[in-house]
Amino acid sequence: REMVKLTAIVILKWNGEATDPHMCGLASDLTQFGYFERPVVRDMLNFVSRTIVKRTQPGQRQTVEHQEYLCHAFNKEGLAAITFADKTYPRRSAFCVINKVLDDYVEKFGQSWRNHTSDSNEGNLILEAALKEYQDPSKADNLLRVQKELDETKIVLHKTIDSVLARGEKLDNLVAKSSDLSVASQMFYRTARKQNQCCKMM
Repeated sequence: REMVKLTAIVILKWNGEATDPHMCGLASDLTQFGYFERPVVRDMLNFVSRTIVKRTQPGQRQTVEHQEYLCHAFNKEGLAAITFADKTYPRRSAFCVINKVLDDYVEKFGQSWRNHTSDSNEGNLILEAALKEYQDPSKADNLLRVQKELDETKIVLHKTIDSVLARGEKLDNLVAKSSDLSVASQMFYRTARKQNQCCKMM
């Protein structure tokens, strides 16, 4: 089986910098991880998605390097999406996928997301279909024909997730306070952080 290039796609409602975003849908392919690793990976996907999207302003595109993964995020007027892809997956293709799933989501659900006050999984089916369809980045590139020119020079690049955080914010503190992470996931994070290999799967 080929290595999964696109591990996850998540859509979230951005609630400003002071409040965590709400999930509107998530799809992930965790087949490259062992059965017992998957709950921890799922927790980390949720945590990293919220952490990055919360710090992505409306209209902004960001790419955050996290171990062997690149997390690509775009906030489109308060509705945001993030993909987790390996480094061989072209950034341009990842942002094409993001544009497509945001358009598909709004086409199906309209502006009802603006009234969300808690997490929802209504976008899961759209994201699951996209995750399957766009494992091959050349299929994502076909979307360029119907999308406006993507100005890659305006994408903000971060070498680590820490560099996305505001001054004074510490990743360790966010992990400790996160409701996305189970006790087991928090313990895993702390152990991995000590060994300087935080979240090899993320």
